[in-house]
Amino acid sequence: MGSLRGDMDLKAYYQKLRQIEASLPEADVIVVSLGTPDGGRAGLSTEVPRTIAARLVAEGSARLATEDEAQKHREQHAEARCLAEQAAKANRIQVTVVSEAEPREEGKRQKPRGRGEQE
Repeated sequence: MGSLRGDMDLKAYYQKLRQIEASLPEADVIVVSLGTPDGGRAGLSTEVPRTIAARLVAEGSARLATEDEAQKHREQHAEARCLAEQAAKANRIQVTVVSEAEPREEGKRQKPRGRGEQE
């Protein structure tokens, strides 16, 4: 009889998952974490696939973000992406340092002299 009760809880769990997942309008959803007894930090937002969002909500470790929270998350994410792209571009720029003592053009370079040659 104990195994039957376990099966029913499992069925109820997956039914709840399907209901939550069906209620989510988008493929990717922003969720906000809730504090958990095992050290989970409350208030962190992240964008996850619908199936994972449904599992987090069903397990009580996250809730769906409000429209304002979702908009704020997307703006912060877009800004962070822009900064990361700028940093990547800056790392790709190559700089060659040329001192004034070095010739500026190929034509001005002096040919190497042999052993017996004088200036």
